[in-house]
Amino acid sequence: LTFPLLLVTFLVSFGSSMLYGYNLAVVNSPAVYIKAFYNSTWSQRYGHGLAHGPLTLFYSLTVSIFALGGLVGSLLVGLLVERYGRNGTLSRSTLLVLLAGGFMGFSRELGSPEMVIIGRSITGLHSGICLSVVPLYLGEIAPKNLRGFLGLMPSIFICLGVFFAQVLGLPELLGKDRFWPLFLSVVVIPASLQLLLLHWFPESPRYLLMERNDVCGATEALRRFLGTHNVQNMIKEMKEEQQSLSSIEMVSVWQLLRDRSVRWQTLSVVVVNASMQLSGIDAVWFYTNTIFENSGIPVSQIPYTTVGTGAIEVVAGVIGCFTIEKLGRRPLIITGFCTMGICLAGITISLLLQTTLPWMRYVSVACVVGIIAGFCMGPAGIPFLMTAELFTQSYRPAAYIIGGSLNWLCNFTVGFIFPFLQMSAGAFCYLVFCAICLLVALYVYLVIPETKNKTFMEISDSFA
Repeated sequence: LTFPLLLVTFLVSFGSSMLYGYNLAVVNSPAVYIKAFYNSTWSQRYGHGLAHGPLTLFYSLTVSIFALGGLVGSLLVGLLVERYGRNGTLSRSTLLVLLAGGFMGFSRELGSPEMVIIGRSITGLHSGICLSVVPLYLGEIAPKNLRGFLGLMPSIFICLGVFFAQVLGLPELLGKDRFWPLFLSVVVIPASLQLLLLHWFPESPRYLLMERNDVCGATEALRRFLGTHNVQNMIKEMKEEQQSLSSIEMVSVWQLLRDRSVRWQTLSVVVVNASMQLSGIDAVWFYTNTIFENSGIPVSQIPYTTVGTGAIEVVAGVIGCFTIEKLGRRPLIITGFCTMGICLAGITISLLLQTTLPWMRYVSVACVVGIIAGFCMGPAGIPFLMTAELFTQSYRPAAYIIGGSLNWLCNFTVGFIFPFLQMSAGAFCYLVFCAICLLVALYVYLVIPETKNKTFMEISDSFA
């Protein structure tokens, strides 16, 4: 593990992955103030305020438009990484964050709720691109014995992003009415650092050699990342893979979906990426305060309870990162989904019994902690890592488009319908997510092989 390899991992995780986590949780704390802003602006424009239903719809759109932007971004990944490379795509995408920060930061001054929604959609566009490109970049520059460790590093920063959003959302910091536009636009700081520093690091060696036929550039990039001149074995391995795929051009999404030779890999990517969002984690992140309020936690204590859960999820992410190369991918993701399923059932039970057993509110808090910890320990990062590992070079961009699109589509669906599902089904809404988690854990156990310390060709052969 060399310093350049570790540094570029921290940089892209801090400047891209962390922003995804931050934007997931940033709308949770200032929800009351944003709704009040929407209501007052509507009143100024039309002479009357918004009713509860339309206001909930308007705010749900603000929350979920982030996912629609992410969906568009994920569809662009294949085109961008082919044209600009992995490093080049990440550098250029940071400009989107600067634009979005301007929209959200000046929205209240200009009296425009539309600017908040546009800014959220642009941050989603950035996250949709980076959520696929960061693990793709790290998976291609990492030696096979470090691929799991470096591949899960972005998931730690996703958890850190959620945690920073929870901390900055405290009433003592930016969790006040006059600060919420600044709170939403803080994302420009990490993005600016990435924009300034990322061009000092080389492009992915696999991209340079296998897609640009630049052997000298790939050799130099490997030497810089690995800190050694002896990289001929890795160059030889990439050339062998290139030769085995020489008759195969870059595969499109439609070609990937029709290719029977990789149908189990494709199905596995579909299952694990869609289940990340359908597991209910976004419902917990978007509406943590609402869940705690329904559990009977005093309103004054909710922000601090939320921060406590954020700290635990960071610890869980670190544990997952440092154990993945020892335990493997399958045990972590199976344990994570099983833990989430059990805790989602626990939330349902605690909410149903809290009127007769007041101490059940603490069970609700413990279950929320369990859901987030289980997610951050495995399902948060392993699906993106698996997408890189399950396919060879020619299939990989199309696989990321499919996985990313499903991820964001399910993200939007959960973020938009959860408030209405909660109103109609009450505590039983969490049982839907519980069933999904347990079924996915069973699928991973039965179908997906362990990929630890295997080359991409070995993994492909194991599926065949």
